[in-house]
Amino acid sequence: MNDFNEETLEVAVIGLGSMGMGVARSLLRSGITTRGFDLNPEALDEFAKAGGDVASDLADTVRTCRVVILMLVNAEQCDSVLFGEGGMAEAIPQGSVVLLGSTTSASYAKALDRKLQAHGLKMIDAPVSGGAVKASVGELSIMASGEPAAFDICGPVFEAIAAKIYPVGDEVGAGETVKMINQLLAGVHIASAAEAMALGMKAGLDPDMVFEIISNSAGSSWMFQNRVPHILQGDYSPKSMVDIFVKDLGIVLDAGKEMKFPLPIAASAHQQFLSASAAGYGKEDDAAVIKVYPGIELPKKQ
Repeated sequence: MNDFNEETLEVAVIGLGSMGMGVARSLLRSGITTRGFDLNPEALDEFAKAGGDVASDLADTVRTCRVVILMLVNAEQCDSVLFGEGGMAEAIPQGSVVLLGSTTSASYAKALDRKLQAHGLKMIDAPVSGGAVKASVGELSIMASGEPAAFDICGPVFEAIAAKIYPVGDEVGAGETVKMINQLLAGVHIASAAEAMALGMKAGLDPDMVFEIISNSAGSSWMFQNRVPHILQGDYSPKSMVDIFVKDLGIVLDAGKEMKFPLPIAASAHQQFLSASAAGYGKEDDAAVIKVYPGIELPKKQ
């Protein structure tokens, strides 16, 4: 049974963290009726103040929604909200689209697609890139794969939340594979930026000077220019946590194992993030990976 109204598009965002909140606010700005759910009551209050609809539970959140966007940390959370106790898979109207915005393995995305099809639901594998800043202004980059009919339904949603949509195939899982490659590079670049800055500090160089010069030299990267200011400001408030890259680079390495394909540089970066997490920095900004280097004095928060 289809409980959604064919005349109006209603969308649910499950997971109102920094990324999910930005997506939900972008949908609201575009005039789309948007419902939200999160276990954090402060996030729900913020969403409600922005004009969003807050329901009492997962089932009520999605009962009339044509599109359900998952903006959760990992595959386990996605399975829990869909199929766990009080899960919403049965409550989502048949024919609706589940848009997987979380970063997971391609194999998980494919398995999820099969389970959702059994419930009469469509799926688009649509991991995002751009961070909380781009999410907040509706300018994400999205690597999306799924059947054309699902893309037709989600057109207004993509228009509201993204600057660039990259359709990478009709088969679910292709989007997560492209995102995996992006995360390999992102994780390696953050770890490399931290190592370079740590070496400069150990050599007694002014870190602000190093940042200025490298930012305008061939060794720079987007991650260098974005993350090193967190180090210089001594501010490790999480925009993206160390533990996110423990997970994401773990996905990369698992895929390499499945393909019997060596990934030594990704493995080295993964070890650095694991070290930072083991040292107690897992919930800090991923730039805190620099804290694993001994014998350097990091800038203090101003």
